[in-house]
Amino acid sequence: MERLEKLYEGKAKILYNTSDPDLMIQYFKDDASAFDGKKKGTIVDKGVMNNHMSSRIFQFLESEGVETHFVETLNDREMLVKKLDIIPVEVVLRNIAAGSLCKRLGIEEGRVLDKPILEFFYKSDPLGDPMINECHVDVFGWATKQEVEILKSEGLKINNLMMKFFKERNIRLVDFKLEFGRHKDKVLLGDEISPDGCRLWHSETNEKMDKDRFRFNLGNVEEKYQEVYDLICH
Repeated sequence: MERLEKLYEGKAKILYNTSDPDLMIQYFKDDASAFDGKKKGTIVDKGVMNNHMSSRIFQFLESEGVETHFVETLNDREMLVKKLDIIPVEVVLRNIAAGSLCKRLGIEEGRVLDKPILEFFYKSDPLGDPMINECHVDVFGWATKQEVEILKSEGLKINNLMMKFFKERNIRLVDFKLEFGRHKDKVLLGDEISPDGCRLWHSETNEKMDKDRFRFNLGNVEEKYQEVYDLICH
């Protein structure tokens, strides 16, 4: 598939048009950012690892009946995907208290939740992706009520599948972010699923194995990404 002009460049990926108007190439960068872009850096070979990890997870989810934008892995840094009209509502699933949940509610980090918490955030870098609810989504027309129900049901389904997937690899899925988009009258899972957008802790030691190592200067960032990569892709 021929790569044409650049369509969009974000913090971690670049999207390119292709000769097929229905398909795009998603290129994974090594750039890393945190705290709404206030902290920036590079994680060596992150793009390569995230591309292959996302491909593996998308293939797993597809095999379990979840429709995604994934088409095929083109090379170490590029993935062919269906072109989506992105719904500007990020879906966050939480299984263990961490991150902003602890900050907002004063919950101790590491508390295992009785059931998953599903949250919505408005996808807007300039605003810092503020938390929203279904009323905001409805009033501002970001998604229809039917689409919101799909975001919730698919989000919870994906959470159950991914918890099992990671548990089999000795990893605790603490929380993670999902993005969805419209494609030919369907709502598909898009973006990526990797340690950039998932909190992953080692099942036995609770050692952090995700981008929190970059956020909070914990060190060994590349090594932990590589460890997750090896568990997922090998």
